Amino acid sequence: MRIATRGSELARWQATFVAERLGAVDPDVTIELVYVETAGDRHVDVPVWEMGGQGVFVKEVQAAVLEGRADMAVHSAKDLPSITAPGLLLASVPVREDPRDALVGSTLAGLPPGARVATGSVRRRAQLAWQRPDLTFASLRGNIPTRIAKASGFDAIVVAMAALVRLGLAAKATEALEPDVLIPQVGQGALAVECRAGDDQTADRLRRIEDASARRAVDAERAFLARLGGGCDLPVAAYATANRLGGLTIDGMLASLDGRILLRDRAEGDSERGAAVGAALAESLLFDAGGSALLHDLGQ
Repeated sequence: MRIATRGSELARWQATFVAERLGAVDPDVTIELVYVETAGDRHVDVPVWEMGGQGVFVKEVQAAVLEGRADMAVHSAKDLPSITAPGLLLASVPVREDPRDALVGSTLAGLPPGARVATGSVRRRAQLAWQRPDLTFASLRGNIPTRIAKASGFDAIVVAMAALVRLGLAAKATEALEPDVLIPQVGQGALAVECRAGDDQTADRLRRIEDASARRAVDAERAFLARLGGGCDLPVAAYATANRLGGLTIDGMLASLDGRILLRDRAEGDSERGAAVGAALAESLLFDAGGSALLHDLGQ
């Protein structure tokens, strides 16, 4: 079986993780990694939102599956657009890693007035600016080791804790920010494995490595984003947790780019209907909390 993946160290780790899970449930399977370069990899000096936001790290990887050069694609779930591409199936969400954002270089409370924080994420900037209007921000892109190497040039940088854990760099985190401080990006910490729609054999294999709680949470977060508007360029965040008793809780956020306006809400419901709960939360932000007016003011 051929797994399409980006060639970064983190992407290779993720693809290898899926390959090992598949091998554990089917010892006879043989895995080959197919490396693909994406637009996001080619233009490392351009902010992600200027390239179109979500999708810049996945389109070429998806094409490898659609064109038959690979049987499946492994993505960071946070990079995946909220609507599955035609011809593909989101077949598996394996066990989720730590979804939190992490500061490297300082704690949030330890940042001096006017501190310079580096991140390429408008979501992170908006939420940090909401809490600390004094902060200034700088753009930062590149793979995780590159960003870590540049951390000394700023008061702090912000990265995904999951990426640090997966690369054995968790000790580099000065502080992991809890979701009640910084709501994670939709799908952060989770992997998403796609295959061709109609490829039942591959889909069946991938379902055997799925984590039910992670899938329900990610489905709820993706439904939130889809209802809010998958093409929304404003800072958006959602984090859901599904418990063993069948319940699901999801927190969502929509903000202005400068963080001066930040709308936040929570919804709870049955985890079996996680997508409906996520969509309902988006409805609440749009029509009860003023989100539709915020989008309208910015022409979205």
